[in-house]
Amino acid sequence: MSPVIGRFAPPVMKFASQERFHQFLILLAAGCLTTMTGGVVSPILPEMVQELRLDPEWAGTLVSIHALTSAVMTPIMGIVADRIGKLKVMIPCLLLYALFGVATAFVTSFPLLLITRGLLGAASGGVAAATIGLLGSMYDGDRRSRILGYATSVMTTSAIFFPLMGGWVGGYDWHYAFYLYGLAVPLVVFVLMNLKEPQTPSDSLLALGESNSLGKVLLKPNILQVYLYIAIAAVTVYAVVIYTPLYLKGAINADPVLNGFVLAVRLVGAALVSAIGASRLARRMGSNWAIAFGFSLMALTVITIPFLTNIYLIVITAILFGIGFGVITPNLYDALAERSPAELRASVLAIGTGFNSLGQFLSPVALGPIWKWAGLPAVFYVAGGFAMIASILSMMQGKKRLV
Repeated sequence: MSPVIGRFAPPVMKFASQERFHQFLILLAAGCLTTMTGGVVSPILPEMVQELRLDPEWAGTLVSIHALTSAVMTPIMGIVADRIGKLKVMIPCLLLYALFGVATAFVTSFPLLLITRGLLGAASGGVAAATIGLLGSMYDGDRRSRILGYATSVMTTSAIFFPLMGGWVGGYDWHYAFYLYGLAVPLVVFVLMNLKEPQTPSDSLLALGESNSLGKVLLKPNILQVYLYIAIAAVTVYAVVIYTPLYLKGAINADPVLNGFVLAVRLVGAALVSAIGASRLARRMGSNWAIAFGFSLMALTVITIPFLTNIYLIVITAILFGIGFGVITPNLYDALAERSPAELRASVLAIGTGFNSLGQFLSPVALGPIWKWAGLPAVFYVAGGFAMIASILSMMQGKKRLV
């Protein structure tokens, strides 16, 4: 689930009953599993590349392949959930999530690794679809928008801990990191004990009669521009997530624990700025200029990575990168919400998450060959170039106020 942070997230949520609060926590835990899908793998990727002798051109796809299958399966499983029931989708998908996740620890062939990671992403997509569907059934109107925004904000913040967990557990043996996916099994027990299938069908994200209107909204230049920015941001972020541990392994012989720490620090910067400073910066500078500033900060910090060997400078750079990402993310999703009709807003935002997943998947596809033929420094230069292009485009649109 993508970080829809900012205007939708209230400081405090009140629940009708203790039971409803417990149900929300269980659904929140299920959603957090979907954000964990790629987070625990990044810190151990250098060890996998070294021990399994993976091809540098394609090794990075192990971190991102789940994003593609999850993006494909989430809407499909959403339709299935509406037909047969959300829990009938969630429970099997949680079990498959654990099965495919843990199974990866015992696979040594790269094609089989891709298959298990892809199937994990598909299961994750089913969990995400069921989670969104159940939350949508529990609440309605403005409260539903607020609770979904609050949930995605918390899940984005929780992603800080997954690289730490993956690095800490993988520090003993990289195979152990994949055992973390087994956390889905005890969650199934809580789901069976506490959740019930809604008696009334929830509102769909998109009524059939609104499909033509959605098409017109999606073709608006300012909507397409935001989708492009979301994809570029995802490409840049995943360039850091995938290739920074590989660089640190070669430059300072970083172990999985240190790699996990550096990745987590990046998310700390993003979470703090998203919650505190992004909206204030946008009010002072304007959305376009705030987005341009965030992309510029990301670009500058990415291109400096190949020059860093001091751990303190590496940590500072990671925090600054996270701050840049934390500035653009809530403003991009807020721009989508602002430019969307109320009755289509959920669909427009959901498609934005698809572009985010697409960017995550395309990052190693585009940058992997550069790593193989030109080396890791060139990867960071190209990724920084993508971010700088987005910054320039946003500055050009600043006066026109298209975002």
